[in-house]
Amino acid sequence: MLKYIGKRLLYMVLTLWVIVTVTFFLMRAAPGSPFSGEKELPPAIQANLEAYYGLDKSLFMQYVDYLISVVKWDFGPSLKYKGQSVNDLISEGFPVSFALGMEAIFLALALGVLLGAIAALKHNRWQDYTAMIIAVLGISVPSFIMASALQYVLAIKWSVLPVARWESFAHTILPALALASTPMAFIARLTRSSMLEVLSNDYIKTAKSKGLNSTEITVRHTIRNAMMPVVSYMGPLISAILTGSFVIEKIFGIPGLGMHFVTSITNRDYSVIMGVTVFFSVLLLVSILLVDIAYSLIDPRIKLADKKGE
Repeated sequence: MLKYIGKRLLYMVLTLWVIVTVTFFLMRAAPGSPFSGEKELPPAIQANLEAYYGLDKSLFMQYVDYLISVVKWDFGPSLKYKGQSVNDLISEGFPVSFALGMEAIFLALALGVLLGAIAALKHNRWQDYTAMIIAVLGISVPSFIMASALQYVLAIKWSVLPVARWESFAHTILPALALASTPMAFIARLTRSSMLEVLSNDYIKTAKSKGLNSTEITVRHTIRNAMMPVVSYMGPLISAILTGSFVIEKIFGIPGLGMHFVTSITNRDYSVIMGVTVFFSVLLLVSILLVDIAYSLIDPRIKLADKKGE
């Protein structure tokens, strides 16, 4: 296990270096500059600003300086948020994005596993068809469309929940539901197909022949063994939740990291764009590693296969 984790950490460093390099040169290749706007700055002032932020150096020197700053975990000052560094923006915005993401992941897992289990246990009945219709809708409808529909129905039409902002727990429900809709649908389909496969195995038939009730069979044998595909989906799920929150945070006016990222793109704030990209890349790579480790802990056969392979 330690050897495996060491290899994965090395691959993570290489992957992060590729992401940093590609992001850096894409930002520099983009037309315009952070100081271009409706009102053109005098050349002397623009030159002073470029010198202050190190943009007057050669492209290679800027790249080397940025690699060093990433190693130090210092993403530098924001070019548009006056008096704030990128690290400050991440410290302020990420807790909000994290809270929203965790709530969405919980909803996606809870509702997805519930729908999938009901569909599998009631195979080819109306419960199965209803659950799969909900899953198809969740996959087909983008999160930003789902967000607008939820705002119109639950907030504007019925006045059940607040339409936007981030002030209380009630304000988190609509964005979390919108963010969880697509992954919930994938989890429901994964759970259904996996449970149907598990239910056809011989050990389930043996458990039934021993007189175990259906609830005990479902909880102790079926769901646990059917969760393997869902656990392997956790890595892409975290990615989908984090990247999807950018749009959702903008729609609901949530002061999270996604809001800063979207604003930095329109403002050509190079340091914020690259800093947030690197931060989320590290978060995603670490989450995938943790999911792989959890996958091997849940299924001991994976660890045995690794030892034989060595």
